[in-house]
Amino acid sequence: MSETGAVAAVDLGATSGRVIVGRVGPDLLETTTVARFANDPIVLGDGLHWNIVGLYGAALEGLRTAFASEPELASIGIDSWAVDYGLLRSSDGEPAGAHGNNTTDRALLGTPFHYRDERSARGVAAVHERMPHAELFERNGLQFLPFNTLYQFAAESPALLEIADTALLIPDLLAFWLTGQARAEVTNASTTGLLRWSDHAWDEPLLDALGLGGLRTVLPPLITPGTRIGPLRPAVAASLGGQADVVAVGSHDTASAVVAVPMQPEAAVYISCGTWGLVGVEVEHPVLTPAALAANFTNEGGVDGCVRLLHNVMGLWILSETVRGWERTDAPVELTALLDAAATVPPASVPLFDVNDPRFLSPGDMPARIDAWCAEHDQVAPRTRAGYARSIVESLAQAFAEAAATAARLGGVDARTIHIVGGGALNALLCQRVADRSGLPVLAGPVEATALGNVLVQARAAGFVSGSLEALRALVARTHGLRRYTPQA
Repeated sequence: MSETGAVAAVDLGATSGRVIVGRVGPDLLETTTVARFANDPIVLGDGLHWNIVGLYGAALEGLRTAFASEPELASIGIDSWAVDYGLLRSSDGEPAGAHGNNTTDRALLGTPFHYRDERSARGVAAVHERMPHAELFERNGLQFLPFNTLYQFAAESPALLEIADTALLIPDLLAFWLTGQARAEVTNASTTGLLRWSDHAWDEPLLDALGLGGLRTVLPPLITPGTRIGPLRPAVAASLGGQADVVAVGSHDTASAVVAVPMQPEAAVYISCGTWGLVGVEVEHPVLTPAALAANFTNEGGVDGCVRLLHNVMGLWILSETVRGWERTDAPVELTALLDAAATVPPASVPLFDVNDPRFLSPGDMPARIDAWCAEHDQVAPRTRAGYARSIVESLAQAFAEAAATAARLGGVDARTIHIVGGGALNALLCQRVADRSGLPVLAGPVEATALGNVLVQARAAGFVSGSLEALRALVARTHGLRRYTPQA
């Protein structure tokens, strides 16, 4: 095992992206952010899309900086949000082959849709007309979310599906542009609704049952985290000023984040808190019980074959979209000052609202939607900005506490601690209120859990570290401090 080495993590979130250089050894885990860029969706004539070409360009620029700082990078790993995809077709007119088994250059067909686009509603109707959610859950283990990939495919243009020969989720798409290899990393593939839990393969009978049999030859081969995808294309390497392998990581950002949660899985609940709040436990096998179905929990793949049993809560999206709305008509809002003011608002004076209400999913005027929810439920809406912020924090904390209790019960976990990682770990008010409402101590950090998990899987593949998830988490615990929040009356 080498003493130390360096890798680069491309971490794409729903609102921003980063390129991070990680330096890793048996007792070393350091990260340096070398690029940070916005991820702003774009509205086109047919709906809301990701600016995927702009994101790829920003990632390339970040990788140039990474190679400039660390010319001997061992590898590159990519993670992002789940469910969204790009469709491609061989640019030379030659067929790509069943399941994308060659490296023929392929052109992107259109711009990937954003999961918050409303088109998926018609996909839900089309899928459930053929197979109800309860039956789907028995096969794929996923909670109902209207933007899951199978619903998006059902809403997709038939003309595009007819000519496409490859479908790649966002991190797999970027890996293809870097290497020419079309592959599907399994943790992210598990969020599509098209992966069969019984054998971790694409569920081709399900495709047929849903009228999507044409996707049989479009979905690429599955690979696991730690697999070498391939070297950078020569032209890409020349433009970046260095050569390295691209290695599959837990390409669903939550899968990477969970790798870096310094927890004892049998006694802890995690909350990966950013735009979304992913509240769950780590288990060995999927939980496909009627209770899990009724609680609308999901089973997603984790690194090293574990299962992430979790529930998607709307997350800090509601607060950030509220702030963006105020800033569109007024001066910039300083978030720290806003949260400090919110901390002085008595919690009993603000309403608790259902953060998972579908009205809060799409971009728009969040305070007006909170007002409408309150009017419908005979509650008094907040009257000040600090009041809205406190109401959002209290409502998130309650949703997180309830989901944590349910996750522990469904997964058979004796939860004694809640770990909060990601950007939410910086929100002291939220962390304290989760502790208060759950009655469990909260350990906050690391903030950069997703990037750390990405880096650790690469480093293990390169031989800079070794061992199980327990060993990787122990390295995180040795090198990163956590902040503890004790429940208060």
